[in-house]
Amino acid sequence: MELIFATANIHKCREAQAILGPSVSIIMPSQLHFTQGIPETGVTLKENALQKACFIWEIFRRPCFADDTGLEVDALDGAPGVYSARYAGEHCTPRDNVQKLLREMDGITDRTARFRCVIAVLTGSEPLFFEGTVEGSITCTPAGDKGFGYDPVFVPSGYTKTFAQLNAAEKNRISHRGRALTNMAAGIYRLP
Repeated sequence: MELIFATANIHKCREAQAILGPSVSIIMPSQLHFTQGIPETGVTLKENALQKACFIWEIFRRPCFADDTGLEVDALDGAPGVYSARYAGEHCTPRDNVQKLLREMDGITDRTARFRCVIAVLTGSEPLFFEGTVEGSITCTPAGDKGFGYDPVFVPSGYTKTFAQLNAAEKNRISHRGRALTNMAAGIYRLP
């Protein structure tokens, strides 16, 4: 099976391919000479995932999927949430986002948080949705050089290392995206 992953993020694509395995071939839009931005204006993770998948479906008319992920910090009333990728501003870097988060968390003792990922899959019929969540906490300082995004400041429950300190196989086994992709993999066999 071939699926277009509506993302420009090579890290997400590698994670998806590793989890879905060799029976599914993941293609990035850039491999199809697509260079536009993909809209992401929803107010929930589910709306964003569906919007991105629909956008790619309308262009290529091929099976595709999109995800949207949010870091939800309890002490910040669920922020950055759906705005996780642009928490520090529209053209910010992942490092900018992490630095803003740590500034917002300065002096806060309740550091509980979770990553949540929603995937929308389109094959020409009704969209299918898959979700994955991982609970954890926010560190006071970044640690590790693997992963991307908020990985250097997120410690999953039951672990003492951040996502950025875990190897890819460990992270994929327990991460929010890993869980959502595992649920998707089980659902793919039900696709028409």
